[in-house]
Amino acid sequence: MPYVNIRVAGILSREQKAKIAAEITDTLERIAHKPASYTYITFDEVPEESWAVAGKLLDEK
Repeated sequence: MPYVNIRVAGILSREQKAKIAAEITDTLERIAHKPASYTYITFDEVPEESWAVAGKLLDEK
């Protein structure tokens, strides 16, 4: 049973999540031969103020 956790900075729309979930599920089914009904995907949306790259928070301009 595949479990995929996607962590992103910021917020994704419902439509974006649906498209990402469909594509990842399709990829696992096509390449890894995992049934779509067994694939679980979660989304963690981290506020940009809580994510830093190169020592700077993403919400800093």
